[in-house]
Amino acid sequence: MSWYVYIAESRFKHFYTGITNNPELRILKHNSGKGSQMAAQQGPFVLVYVSKEFSDKSTARRREAQIKKWTKEKKEKLIKGEWN
Repeated sequence: MSWYVYIAESRFKHFYTGITNNPELRILKHNSGKGSQMAAQQGPFVLVYVSKEFSDKSTARRREAQIKKWTKEKKEKLIKGEWN
């Protein structure tokens, strides 16, 4: 199974970073109020970034943790393709 790190932008311009094996379905779940509590409060969301494919969940989880520590500015550069 393939895993992806995704970034979704809330209506308040906050970023939510997570992992999933189906980014589009995950955004639909966030926008329906299912998923995290933050997603239910901050939605609706727009999917703004999907990573390369990871072959295992633990590698995707490590990348997610790394990105979550980044500043908003660094995340914006990643979304724009200006940061690896």
